[in-house]
Amino acid sequence: MSKDQIVPRTRPRAALFTGLLATSLAAGVLTATPAQALSGTAVANGTHIFTAKIEIREGDTKRACTGALIDPRWIVSASNCFTTGTATLVRGKPAAKATATIGRTSLTSSGGHVSDIVEVVPYEGRDLVMARLAAPAAGISPVGIATTPATAGTTLTAVGYGRTQTEWVPNKLHAGSFLVNAVTGAALNIVGASAGSAICKGDAGGPVLRQDGGTVALVGVSGASWQGGCIGETETRTDAVAARTDDLKPWIDEVISGATDFNCDGARDVAIADPDATVNGAAKAGRVQLVYGAGKGNAELSQALPIFSGSAEVNDRFGGSLATFDHNLDGCTDLAVGVPGEAIGTNAGAGGVHIVYGSPAGLGQGKATVNLTQGSGSGALAGMGSEAGDRMGEAIAAGTTITGVPYLAIGLPGEDGSGFTNAGAVVYLHGTGQTNVLINQDSEGVAGAMESNDDFGASLAGSPQHLAIGSPGEAVGGMADAGAVSLFNHKLNAAKIPTGIAGLDQNLAEIQDDSEAGDTFGFSLSMTAYRPNAAATGTESLLVIGTPGEGTPTIATTGRIDVLRLTPTGFSQLSGVHQGTTGMTGANEDGDRFGHTVSAVSLNPAAVSTAQNTVVAVGVPGEDIGTATDAGGIMTFGLIGAPGDSDTTVYPGVAGLPGAPVTGEKVGSAVTATGTHLYIGIPDGPTAHGRAHALPWANTTGGTEPVTTYEPGKDGLPATGQRFGAAMR
Repeated sequence: MSKDQIVPRTRPRAALFTGLLATSLAAGVLTATPAQALSGTAVANGTHIFTAKIEIREGDTKRACTGALIDPRWIVSASNCFTTGTATLVRGKPAAKATATIGRTSLTSSGGHVSDIVEVVPYEGRDLVMARLAAPAAGISPVGIATTPATAGTTLTAVGYGRTQTEWVPNKLHAGSFLVNAVTGAALNIVGASAGSAICKGDAGGPVLRQDGGTVALVGVSGASWQGGCIGETETRTDAVAARTDDLKPWIDEVISGATDFNCDGARDVAIADPDATVNGAAKAGRVQLVYGAGKGNAELSQALPIFSGSAEVNDRFGGSLATFDHNLDGCTDLAVGVPGEAIGTNAGAGGVHIVYGSPAGLGQGKATVNLTQGSGSGALAGMGSEAGDRMGEAIAAGTTITGVPYLAIGLPGEDGSGFTNAGAVVYLHGTGQTNVLINQDSEGVAGAMESNDDFGASLAGSPQHLAIGSPGEAVGGMADAGAVSLFNHKLNAAKIPTGIAGLDQNLAEIQDDSEAGDTFGFSLSMTAYRPNAAATGTESLLVIGTPGEGTPTIATTGRIDVLRLTPTGFSQLSGVHQGTTGMTGANEDGDRFGHTVSAVSLNPAAVSTAQNTVVAVGVPGEDIGTATDAGGIMTFGLIGAPGDSDTTVYPGVAGLPGAPVTGEKVGSAVTATGTHLYIGIPDGPTAHGRAHALPWANTTGGTEPVTTYEPGKDGLPATGQRFGAAMR
């Protein structure tokens, strides 16, 4: 049954303002039977605690809907809850203040979680929206999402906080049984399975559930309804429509994992850097190519554009690093671009970073770009002096903390301090403005001490919970370039910098192996959220540390990685992996540089972490493939359990990646993992300009899905460049 059939044109009955109703009609008159006695009943305490009561205020008026927690930071509901009249909902900040209350079966209780909604992401063509919470609902288990559709004739349970037969604004969660009449491409047509079950105002967006193997799974969200038997209604029909969710899990996972979306249209966009590109005759000035999803064309960023301060100059290396986050919390992805070679005055290589804001018109077409350099702006940056070789922006990491605060960490590995050259430092921005502080090894709570050539800040990684700063040049026990890593959580200490947790090096008893000269422990870093069990939400991370200089007594620079579990206050090691690890494909060889790049990701952020859904891609750019020396490759495997049980090697000609191994191509020098794809940059070949690919994760486990190729001179990308694909986001 279509929505037009359910909702009369003369008097629409969209269940906009919620309330899962227990109602009954007798001879056309509302009965006085309590709602609890009907088939739509008040649920028992502690049942369906993932259900959310959504309240939206516009001036002096307030309306309400229902939703369901599907991730500690995300709920799903109906799009029409957030609009009025015929307005179309667009991605971004809600037009009116919206608040979600989760985990309260009775709204008169004080438990659960209350949070503002700061972003809405509608699904085009379906009455469905994802809404991001300002603070995660820690300790409340999200509902799982079914991956197969409901079928006609089956019975489902719908849940909501809307009206009942006898109450306009009930203070308890209610549930009712519904029969599936039909299943369409986008919707479930349902009807009350017994007298008293109906979808009422206030129930819109509420979860429609199915029992799957002893647990409940989300198959849809409530939408339009006849509201038969609801208080204040004379209609008797209980037919309703629910938007399907079972076929949207890939989209949901993309939204949860923070898929890049510069123009807020719901389609994934890609930024591809060529920091060595010539711009207006300036060699290695650098540029970033933007490819908008859904066929919406390409664009180019360089410092030749008026949105940036300065101009494109020789050796700027614009795009030397990239990071994405939502700095102004408007729902559009913003891009941070490192320019480590930027000259400030006569100081060559002082560096800088730009924050380019997304908007519905595209990147850089809305809010003015922020240009960050030493000696300008506010906070720590204002008091710092640009110096030659500081290399500000050589590494950057960005995201949103567990408390909903945007952050941007900027490495300055060449920064001098306390009489030491190239000791390194990190500038940490937090909040939606430009508040920033300086972190170095003399800062409060930071392990170690400043020394020359530490390169503190040469690598960075972050998650909502933690921050890691690499010092690959750190000398340990007199061994130069042994390397170290500093761990933090995002809670600011008395000095207003992230709170230090620990300092790591390979001489620690808790870390496998030993520190040796040239190991460069911490050369690469990556981090992803970790959920060890169903009850745990939002407190732990997994950190992957790349040590490409690691060798054996007879083999140099074969490389290794270490996987650490991080809690709010400590760490433990899960594994140490190299190509000689039992079960792993390949072998340790001279110059492989296993761990030159690392990128970890959770493919299903709402689920308990497993070897299948929490994975890492490790770049091995020095790997020889057949007779092709330094052809390179990428190894992927699960971060939980034995890595050899799930490892796959990816290189041209394997897993759908086009081409064949080529000497000197160094596949694995640029790798970025997202929830759906592995982005592989090949700046050293196979064309004169470089190339990049988006490989579906399914292909690493035997799938044959199409691989997207980005190549200068094709599909609207200009046929220019030197190292296209050196960084991707």
